[in-house]
Amino acid sequence: MSVLPKQTRKWWALAGVSVGSFLGCVDFTIVNTALPALQAQLNVSLATLQWVINGFLLAMSSFMVLAGRLADLFGRKRVLNLGLVVFGLASLIAGLAQGIEWLVVARVAQGLACAVLYTASGAIVGQTFSAQEQGKAFGVLFGVNGIGLAVGPVLGGLLTQAFGWPWIFLLNVPLVLLSLILIAVNVDESRSDEPQSRLDWPGVALLLIGLPSLVLVIVQGSRWGWGSSLSLGVLALAIIALGVFAWQELRTPSPIIDLQLFVNRRFTAAVLASFSLAVFYCIAFFVMPLYLSQVRGADSQTSGLLLLPTTLGVALLSPWVGRLVDRKGAALLIQAGLLLFAVSALLQIGFAADTSWLYVLSAFAVMGLGWACLLGPSTVLGVSSVPQRFGSVAVGSLMTLHNVGGGLGLALGAGVLRYHVQLMDGYRAVMIGLLVAMLLAWVGQRWLLSGGNSGSVGARLAREE
Repeated sequence: MSVLPKQTRKWWALAGVSVGSFLGCVDFTIVNTALPALQAQLNVSLATLQWVINGFLLAMSSFMVLAGRLADLFGRKRVLNLGLVVFGLASLIAGLAQGIEWLVVARVAQGLACAVLYTASGAIVGQTFSAQEQGKAFGVLFGVNGIGLAVGPVLGGLLTQAFGWPWIFLLNVPLVLLSLILIAVNVDESRSDEPQSRLDWPGVALLLIGLPSLVLVIVQGSRWGWGSSLSLGVLALAIIALGVFAWQELRTPSPIIDLQLFVNRRFTAAVLASFSLAVFYCIAFFVMPLYLSQVRGADSQTSGLLLLPTTLGVALLSPWVGRLVDRKGAALLIQAGLLLFAVSALLQIGFAADTSWLYVLSAFAVMGLGWACLLGPSTVLGVSSVPQRFGSVAVGSLMTLHNVGGGLGLALGAGVLRYHVQLMDGYRAVMIGLLVAMLLAWVGQRWLLSGGNSGSVGARLAREE
């Protein structure tokens, strides 16, 4: 037990969980600038290399909601510590991997662990700080996460160039140890205070069949053929499993996901914003380093630095956006973010082998501004649209669909690139698709938020509060 005063301990507790959450965000983007080096050293195709990212996304998407539920039931500190240990071991295996097979296995394990890092860290912060201090504490946590997303590509490029790609994984190990020490000394154990809480095991089984099957067919559909028996069979399995899961969740007293939340129009708008954000940055961060390296001849380190207008923009602007949310509301910023993404895609359609660097960096900077306008506000909108006791479920549901969106974007982007012989033709096609998607998401936001704060079920939830 720490001898520090309680007021001091909670900030050290925040530091411990922030380090863990930071690692999850770093590993979401750190691989992207190392992709050319990985492809060259491991001698694998682009389709195979895609699984270094897809395996991570598939595992994290499938486990996100379940991880939050396990933390609530079996102890948030205990589950977070287990997630950190798994993440550290997986990082060590990834750094020592000599072939693509072990690297993909390690990335899947990292994805499972990151689902825990994202969900349990937020639950611990909510439990540790009073209602009067939670805004400030969550602001710190989201700020650290934003920095993790921002430095990932730059750090990946620097480490790959200086020491080789294994170090983008090996660097995690000492940071995991630091997080474990801070949490052990300063975090108290906590669990859900729901009466008769239990784990919905049939729901668990159905979710772990349905979500991976859905993400798998999204990832592999273009390679298998969308009309092939394999694609249709996996899709049918996903639809059946998720359909039965929905039926199970509506009838169980302890659902993993309260599906009635999705009738709330504001919550659905938050999900759409978060989903669209993931679609855009996952596909853009897959193709942008390829443009910089294969078309412009930039090495890994230079590519990371050239992406700074995007990543640094997220880190620097997120606190300012957070203050603006308090004054203007989340909806206005979300709509602005979607339009800024559309502008960035429009600018990137004009990229060529001799495009001026000022034009390229401007397009990247607009993307960073749009990202900052969506990252925090989408979460704030989702959490504020439901009663406080539904907050953890809301965040878990939001992040699950966020990551499904990332997997979808990455799969479709890679499929479009494979379809085109010339990289620049594929790059422009990807950006045209993103432009259309962001404009449609903007229209969807306007429609959802024009119908009032919530649907009938949202009103019921508010009355229950």
